[in-house]
Amino acid sequence: MKNIKIAAVIALLGLGFTSCKDEKQEKAQKTIDSYVAYVDSVKNVSAENLKENWTSVESEYDRRAAEADAALADLKDNTAATEKISSSKTKFEEFKNEMTTVFAPPAASPKQQLRDALFGAGKIGDDMNFSWVNAQNIHSVYQQFVHTVEDNKDKYSREDWDEIKLMYEALDSRKNTVEKEGLTSEDNRKIAGLKVKFAPMYTVNRMGAKSEENKEAKK
Repeated sequence: MKNIKIAAVIALLGLGFTSCKDEKQEKAQKTIDSYVAYVDSVKNVSAENLKENWTSVESEYDRRAAEADAALADLKDNTAATEKISSSKTKFEEFKNEMTTVFAPPAASPKQQLRDALFGAGKIGDDMNFSWVNAQNIHSVYQQFVHTVEDNKDKYSREDWDEIKLMYEALDSRKNTVEKEGLTSEDNRKIAGLKVKFAPMYTVNRMGAKSEENKEAKK
């Protein structure tokens, strides 16, 4: 009788272990299926909404992907599940690359590209604000401007030269203000030298660009 009771207890324990094991595998499978479903659902969200919430989307993806990878250890045969996870990872990476292109800011206009080259990226926009130019940096600003023009003088069109002149005059206007704010005589002298270099370079090359355009027009 005693042996029968012991056997019954062992059998019940065995059922309990089996039940727990099955429950663990079921939970692991659900975790993996949830991860796969998340990847598929993200692809159905509009690009506009994704752009606003992309950081959260990536964070949630990373969490679910980590949980899915960990869940593989709880599956007796995880071959199919491993393939599902791998496939979803590939899908998400491809989608992420696609969205990176969609989210990228539009390319700057030729005029803005020219301004970025002359002054530094984003320094001068449509508002033509030169307030960032001060007594401490104005010499280096002139230096970059003139040297950039010198390096690219053979590539500029007549419209480019007109834009360059507009920017140059705006910088000169800012210099008039900066001179009253502590511009050193040494920097003023160096700027004068850069201005002497710029003036004939502008005149000659703009005339050359206009002449080339007239030739092309005649063709």
